[in-house]
Amino acid sequence: MKKIFIDGSYGTTGLRIHERLQERSDIECISIPFEQRHDDALRKEAMNNADIVFLCLPDAAAKEAVNMIENDHTVVIDTSTAHRTIWTYGLPELEGQRDKIRNAKRIANPGCHASGFITLVQPLVKSGLIQKDARLTCFSLTGYSGGGKKMIAEYESSERSILLDAPRQYGLTQEHKHLKEMVYISGLEKAPAFCPIVADYYSGMQTVVTLFKENLNGTMEDIKSLYQQIYNNGMIHYCDHDEAMLAGNAWSGRDDMEITVRGNEDRILLISGFDNLGKGASGAAIQNMNIILGCDETTGLTGGNYGMD
Repeated sequence: MKKIFIDGSYGTTGLRIHERLQERSDIECISIPFEQRHDDALRKEAMNNADIVFLCLPDAAAKEAVNMIENDHTVVIDTSTAHRTIWTYGLPELEGQRDKIRNAKRIANPGCHASGFITLVQPLVKSGLIQKDARLTCFSLTGYSGGGKKMIAEYESSERSILLDAPRQYGLTQEHKHLKEMVYISGLEKAPAFCPIVADYYSGMQTVVTLFKENLNGTMEDIKSLYQQIYNNGMIHYCDHDEAMLAGNAWSGRDDMEITVRGNEDRILLISGFDNLGKGASGAAIQNMNIILGCDETTGLTGGNYGMD
């Protein structure tokens, strides 16, 4: 039985991973009492005794934690942004990435906005349907749980600000922490104009990349065909949605991701829908763990059927 340790198990992502692991009979979780969670000696011992360690920490703390591991067998899955352009990127649905994850000792779990963007753009760059120097625009709508415990408390407070009643755009300086991996993993030479938006619902998200005909070396049907070909094995799949409206919270509670293409031949919308806490965080981390363990990578994960009332 493999031993698992979550460093940072009391944060939003850590708690979700811990909840999921409690239902598993094929692993053993190493735990540290809440009062001693910052004891470096106990953390170091736990990490070196574990087969797989999840890091659910801020970037600086994640970098420090890795240095505590003094063996060559412990696998680390880092949910922070600290190693996403350095370690093996944990998005197995990208071509060739599943085998890299399976054999890696250091895996960077993707960011939520980045997952939605990369799954849409990387195949197009790699196939030549868009050029590496393409200038893209992306907006991404997410539930407030993506902001962690502090933002959740703000939205769920009985004395919350009236400003929280409306969707809010952030990352206004175009320096969002996910941009680096979005560019690097997608194979782009230039960062997109990225507009993340948080709204008054708990979880679920929708990422949209816009394309104009003059930026595409092909047609809208070429894009659909490519997505259908690539995303047929894993937790990402293509779906021909025909709804007049797509709600970001429709994917709440799911660990899969749905991709669709809308618009027309002149102005094309590439859309990914998923849960920021699922495929955008803890669900992706569990999927990567399953690949490392050699079991069905969907073990303990949930999908669902999109539906509009």
